[in-house]
Amino acid sequence: MVECEVLIVGGGPAGSSCARELMKAGMDVCILEKEPFPRSKPCAGWITPEVFTDLGVDPADYPYPLGALNRLNIHIFGVRLPLPTRQYSVRRYEFDAWLINLSAAPVRTHRVRTIRFLDSHYLIDDAYRCRYLVGAGGTCCPVYESLFSALRPRDGESRIVALYEEFPCETPHREGSLWFFDHGLPGYAWFLPKAGGYLNVGIGGKHLGMKRKGRTIRSHWEAFTRKLEEGFLLTGHPYSPRGHWYYIRNDTGPTRLGNAFVIGDAAGLATRDMGEGIGPAVRSGILAAREIIGKRPTATRGISRFSLPGILLPDRGRPW
Repeated sequence: MVECEVLIVGGGPAGSSCARELMKAGMDVCILEKEPFPRSKPCAGWITPEVFTDLGVDPADYPYPLGALNRLNIHIFGVRLPLPTRQYSVRRYEFDAWLINLSAAPVRTHRVRTIRFLDSHYLIDDAYRCRYLVGAGGTCCPVYESLFSALRPRDGESRIVALYEEFPCETPHREGSLWFFDHGLPGYAWFLPKAGGYLNVGIGGKHLGMKRKGRTIRSHWEAFTRKLEEGFLLTGHPYSPRGHWYYIRNDTGPTRLGNAFVIGDAAGLATRDMGEGIGPAVRSGILAAREIIGKRPTATRGISRFSLPGILLPDRGRPW
């Protein structure tokens, strides 16, 4: 049996950030990840400056292509608003691999099935034993499902469904664009150029909001891709989108139970306006680590509920 002080289930941005903070404090940490890195991850790959601030890393030190977005074209009800901003775009399979390597924590490939609490420790599949257990396995995290689903129930109104595709594309349109409420979508669509000659396009919205209107994410996707074609932003591309679902922020219960924690998408911390999850994942991982270390209690109020203020006022973020 493998024993450690802190076991983290999930090696994405939340789990890796938590592990890095714990490793810096000299704690015995192990990450369990169901897939080996680098891995593909459904996501737009939107990074706010606060992510690098929270990690204490200069964006110039990021070892992979980093797209800098200095202006966003925001479309609301057909009106285009070009706005200055300071944001970044990454490819998730590169970003996640970099972050888990940055943590310096040992990683084992293992899919968690059972969790038991015995003699003040957590037993994972009778193969791992730990004093602290951190659930960072995303929406379907087994730590959430085993320990937190009744304490922190998920509200159907907070469920987001999304379709996206990322592919090599040398587009002349270097600026990012966002479309809000287009064709009645209870959400937004995006056109996100990335460094290294890649493009990410996608659409996401509230599942129940679409259902009430008799629409689906697929029908909105078809309307969106027609808009790209007709506006000459992207022509002749044979789309093959991927889908995923997750929950935006809705604090219905605790994120800690005894010495067990849920962070990132496992806790449903994506921002309420943009569904942006990387920033809340990183910050929640660091906060959980600091509570384990004993520096401060975890507080989700230290994690922003909204993304738009950071997009419109990108210099407001400061170390915390």
